[in-house]
Amino acid sequence: MRIWLKDPLAILAQKAERGVVIEDGRIVELIGAASEPAAPVDSIFDASRHVVLPGLVNAHHHFYQTLTRAHPAAINRELFDWLVALYPIWARLTPRRLRVATRLALVELLLSGCTTAADHHYLYPAGLENAVDIEIEEARALGMRMTVCRGSMNRSQKDGGLPPDAVVQTTGAILADSERVLKLFHDPAPGAQIRIALAPCSPFSVDRELMRETARLAESHDCQLHTHLGETRDEDRFCLEMYGMRPIDLLEETGWMTSRVWLAHGVHFNPREIRRLGAAGVGVCHCAASNMVLASGVCPTCDLEAAGSAVGLGVDGSASNDSSNLMEAARHALMIGRTRYGAAKITHLDVLRWATEGSARCLGRDDIGAIAPGLQADLALFTLDAPRFSGAHDPLAALVLCGAHRADRVMIGGQWRVVDGAPVGLDLAALCAEHRDAARAFA
Repeated sequence: MRIWLKDPLAILAQKAERGVVIEDGRIVELIGAASEPAAPVDSIFDASRHVVLPGLVNAHHHFYQTLTRAHPAAINRELFDWLVALYPIWARLTPRRLRVATRLALVELLLSGCTTAADHHYLYPAGLENAVDIEIEEARALGMRMTVCRGSMNRSQKDGGLPPDAVVQTTGAILADSERVLKLFHDPAPGAQIRIALAPCSPFSVDRELMRETARLAESHDCQLHTHLGETRDEDRFCLEMYGMRPIDLLEETGWMTSRVWLAHGVHFNPREIRRLGAAGVGVCHCAASNMVLASGVCPTCDLEAAGSAVGLGVDGSASNDSSNLMEAARHALMIGRTRYGAAKITHLDVLRWATEGSARCLGRDDIGAIAPGLQADLALFTLDAPRFSGAHDPLAALVLCGAHRADRVMIGGQWRVVDGAPVGLDLAALCAEHRDAARAFA
């Protein structure tokens, strides 16, 4: 089937004023002004009410945290105290609860125009050893692309870390399961639906050996590496006391200064460290809402990008956001970024680029993140019919400045996954009811 998405109200692509042609799940043609498709099409979708974006790419999340939004044990705390309060609560996670948390997070992202998501799952209480398998099953059922980050923690409180013993694993168990899921699920081919990344959680929950061995495993299986780094001043102090060095030096010592690495947060890097990250090709996922909620600081996005790092966007865990909406994340990135860099330095086009092409680069993908011939037909279509958009003159700017938060249509690999603002083939009310029921176990 050749489908023409015809005459969009606006589109985030050059020389595509009359839309795009899609065939076999990929974009095959951009239609410029006063032009027609080069060959006959089988169907036409009238996009004249829609602003068309590449499918948004979420580069950092923790799906299980949808079960503990606005939790009274953790609100109004900074990161370390927040984690200490929530770890014992998260230890109640079971396969059934993770499954419904994952499904809700994916649907919430999908409704915001997100077509690819990276989830960092590092919590493994007894009985949850197949967490990666569960997340992949849910992503496949919804048709979403996903990089499942096989997270890990092996430094518990008894070893000087933050997490309790109940949620960490041994180094041997972590590496064995990492290899298992890589062999079962990792697909490096263009157009892949599922990829695996390896993701030790943070400097205060893993040791040097795990970081080094994970890097070696990623190299042998050609997958990405991910971790939290540079999030808070407390992390800096922990690394100096535990390792005798700053977080970025620990990263280099353990073999992580490579282009297969992307970091979550990246708030507290000094200018020399920013240059080192850029030279190594390390990407950084900016999690603006989480950094504001936890008072962590503001990511130096423009400096990182100027140094050569890919900058992407992530919603982060829903216990520190507290939503899974990537269009909202783009607006947050614009607003908080301007407090650091000024009004002219960060535009709506910058944050939309971070939410698409930048995040795709973080995930090591060059087949998504833009509207161009040969790339996957992953698209998010928004209308400007709500009162908040009335009077808006620049449709692309309006999505960010006026606060778009729900897509009207979403396409992944040429298939509609959201139609008229609703996920195809899913009872959203029933899902929310099941999720609320699961969340009661975390009260």
